[in-house]
Amino acid sequence: MIESKKQEILNAYKFRHACKAFDTNKKIPDEDFHFILETGRLSPSSFGFEPWKFVVIQNAALREKLEPVSGGATGQLPTASHFVIILARRENSLRPDSVYVNKMWKDIHHMPEEVVLDWRDFYKSFIEREIEDNDRLIFEWSIRQNYIAMGNMMTAAALIGIDSCPIEGFDKKQVTAILQNEGIINGDDFGVACMVAFGYRQKHPKRPQTRQQLDEIVEWR
Repeated sequence: MIESKKQEILNAYKFRHACKAFDTNKKIPDEDFHFILETGRLSPSSFGFEPWKFVVIQNAALREKLEPVSGGATGQLPTASHFVIILARRENSLRPDSVYVNKMWKDIHHMPEEVVLDWRDFYKSFIEREIEDNDRLIFEWSIRQNYIAMGNMMTAAALIGIDSCPIEGFDKKQVTAILQNEGIINGDDFGVACMVAFGYRQKHPKRPQTRQQLDEIVEWR
């Protein structure tokens, strides 16, 4: 049972590739895409802060607005069954005294007040020591965690035969401006981290997946 499960997971990784264009005649069933989103929601994050928001862009007009400023998604925006922009929490909402951080401690993790006080001191020290109390570094730390969620969502999709493509090729300022004009980003609590498209491939890749051998990237000490 365990061996077959391991092989199933490895097969999913071998199946997955960066799909550049999708079959527009095939749509992901709602229950399958909910499953994909759920694996993003359940992903791990530093301090359990879940510094992400998944914006599913299904409106064709909005996709058209995004396409000229998203060079890495020109094939995926018009064809993907589901297109997701992942927003990362910005530095102001990740400060130790922010409303969001305290909500996570008290309302989500249900920490007693005395535990919150201890964690606030520890977290404040972490921000000052490890992230240099720097706004840009805090936001970049937030973005890195969003990639964990995106990776899990792509793996989950592959396990049920759904293709995906992670996308970084876009003009962050212009994409942000579009999302602000659309009322998707309000204020300065979120910034754009990355994009990811989901759907069903139009055709199989021209060549098998290529990777370095394990002994070229792993060192034991």
